[in-house]
Amino acid sequence: MAKTKVEFVCANCGATHYQWAGQCLECKEWNTLEEVFVTPSKAILSESLKDLPPSKVQSLNKVKTQANIRLSTGLSELDRTLGGGLVEGSVVLIGGDPGIGKSTLILQALASINSFENTLYVSGEESAQQISDRAIRLGIDADVQILSETYLEKILKTAKSLNPKVIVIDSIQTLVSDTSTSVPGSVTQVRDCAAQLTQYAKQTNTIILMIGHVTKGGSLAGPRILEHMVDSVLYFEGDAGGRYRIIRAVKNRFGAVNEISVFAMSKKGLQQITNPSAIFLSNENLSAPGSMVMVTREATRPLLIEVQALVDQANGAPKRICVGMDQNRLSLQLAILHKHGGVVTFDQDVFINVVGGIKVSETASDLVVMLAIVSSLRDRVIPKDWIAFGEVGLAGEVRPVYNAQERLSEAQKQGFKLAIMPKANAPKKPLKGIKIVAINRLSEALDYLIENT
Repeated sequence: MAKTKVEFVCANCGATHYQWAGQCLECKEWNTLEEVFVTPSKAILSESLKDLPPSKVQSLNKVKTQANIRLSTGLSELDRTLGGGLVEGSVVLIGGDPGIGKSTLILQALASINSFENTLYVSGEESAQQISDRAIRLGIDADVQILSETYLEKILKTAKSLNPKVIVIDSIQTLVSDTSTSVPGSVTQVRDCAAQLTQYAKQTNTIILMIGHVTKGGSLAGPRILEHMVDSVLYFEGDAGGRYRIIRAVKNRFGAVNEISVFAMSKKGLQQITNPSAIFLSNENLSAPGSMVMVTREATRPLLIEVQALVDQANGAPKRICVGMDQNRLSLQLAILHKHGGVVTFDQDVFINVVGGIKVSETASDLVVMLAIVSSLRDRVIPKDWIAFGEVGLAGEVRPVYNAQERLSEAQKQGFKLAIMPKANAPKKPLKGIKIVAINRLSEALDYLIENT
């Protein structure tokens, strides 16, 4: 009988260590080593993969290039996030909190694809009856092939017999393979199963959609190396109890990174939101101090987002809290406001909130955040038809941002009348229906705000 040995595998990078340590020696992350019991096996390659077509060596200059053949999911918003649809032979990893709608979305997409391509839905968490019940609730009546199985070798054997164009794995953490002796859901088990599925997809041109669970910290459960093995990684954002869901592409070999799609949860499943700017803006008709709209850029899509600021007298140590933005960036913005705008907030609590639950990381948000802070501090109401965008440097200068013309076009389309923006981005010709306030320094924007509100 083979002797079982103990190894320690990093959940972040997948590196193997023969003794426990507080820090992974490869990726330098702390407290990521997980104990794994390994039984030596003679099986190097899964039996189910041995019959696949062999890989061949090709010269780079002789490889014929062609446009990627896209397969539509039937959901235009999801296709947009994927870069135009699913690519043959690609592996897509979809992560999100439990109950946020991963299985619902994929079942909706699979029902649409099944009308013109053969599909297979593999569930390691639910029975065929449970999947059928969900389909009935969603109003889905499609001839989708369902397999309730966790044994990877059986799944691949079934896939070879049915030859589906698209395979859904729900979820990757439930699978178990002969090539790994560790328990289901462990680092090595998830890694080995994903590797075999990826190999199958590449050698048969099959599209594989893998659903993955996330930890309490919001990262994908299992080794971080899993994200490097697949072609695309999509993450669900939003509160599971809320109505709206944001799907973001954090990795995409066939499209733009950080592309988003917005859905609304309903009794009939996830409904597409074709104009997401509308839901990120407040429905409140009454204006209030501390609120202003910016135009951000998510990959290829400009979005209008309302930024709210609340500045109040501190009771003790001042608080700096951000929801939807980097808190360290806020400290930098407050320092610039003090140095170059004469705005003192060292005795004030400052709270920043991005409406709609979206996360803004670009520096183009600097100007609108600072104006919202001054608006709340000075009790000045910014008109609802004003927007602003621009990066503010440490010297108080307002720097240009990319895709300014597309941002202005989106604001123009939504009916905004005035835009405060960097002078370097200002259009050479006046735009119809929207006034441009071009500035070089933060002080100019603050002066305009005080004089016109």
